[in-house]
Amino acid sequence: MLFQVYGEGAAWQFLGWILVFACLVLANEIARRTKAGGMLCFVVLPIILTVYFIAIYVSAAAGAEWALNNNTYVHMTSWFHYAKLYAATAGCIGFMMLKYKWGIGKTQWFKAFPFVIVAINILIAVCSDFESAIRGAHALAETGTSWWLSSEGVWLYGGWWNVLNGLAGIINILCMTGWWGIYSSKKKDDMLWPDMTWMFILAYDVWNFQYTYLNLPTHSWYCGVALLLAPTFAAAFWNKGGWIQNRANTLALWCMFAQVFPLFQDQGKFAVIPRLYADGFMDAATHPTAVDPTAQGVISVLSIVVNVVVFAAIIKRSMKLKKNPYKDEIWKGTKDYEEAMSRAE
Repeated sequence: MLFQVYGEGAAWQFLGWILVFACLVLANEIARRTKAGGMLCFVVLPIILTVYFIAIYVSAAAGAEWALNNNTYVHMTSWFHYAKLYAATAGCIGFMMLKYKWGIGKTQWFKAFPFVIVAINILIAVCSDFESAIRGAHALAETGTSWWLSSEGVWLYGGWWNVLNGLAGIINILCMTGWWGIYSSKKKDDMLWPDMTWMFILAYDVWNFQYTYLNLPTHSWYCGVALLLAPTFAAAFWNKGGWIQNRANTLALWCMFAQVFPLFQDQGKFAVIPRLYADGFMDAATHPTAVDPTAQGVISVLSIVVNVVVFAAIIKRSMKLKKNPYKDEIWKGTKDYEEAMSRAE
């Protein structure tokens, strides 16, 4: 089992997962279906939160007790969380510009924006993976164990699995094809990327789950499972071709929630930790004495294998069709592509 979700607290842990999954699916529908919903979620709300974040840090610098004890300030100080939040939000705004053809969203060159912003988001995670591998190596040399304490008070176990998954993330960027094949749906509720078929989604989901499992282990039950499955679920059943928009929407909204309410995942009945923590708990004040990194190694191998296989399939099809996989759409004629295109203008 990947997570410690057994015993008398399991019912609450599964309830928490169901609530997160359902709320993300619902929030995505609110954000994608109308201009007002999108503007509220990705313009108005981020502005309010930005003012809130600045107030916290300015007040903390001035020694204000309320800020120094604020959960966002105490538990969510990593550069990664803020980078991810604003990169995902930028993606949502750019996708709306393309969907509604606002401003530069009408231009041909801006159709490459989805590739660029997704690649940036992946590279942010890749850098975090490599950082964990380096810190784990330093910890091993200094203390004889690969455990290192993050700035947010979480013990991470860095190692070769981080390097392998980081490489898988780089390959995953190369698995995005048909950069210029971006369309609006007939109902104007979705930005469509038809060439981003189930193969890329699978490769991305495996890689990103492993990223969270390695680097956000105390949050992975939610951001590595519920958050990844919510956009995939929508794309599979009623939103063909709109997966990347679903993913950006749910990611941005989840980052906002997690930044303001971190203790939902960190403490209490909804908190879940992976099997990595063989001691049965994760406490910043207590250096772990036991570890079970089996799942970390296995999933990292799976992550890079899946991404290499998908990349090989892209090269094979590109050579067969004699097309550039990034300039041209190479999955025309496949079921996923045609179902997505049937929704396009």
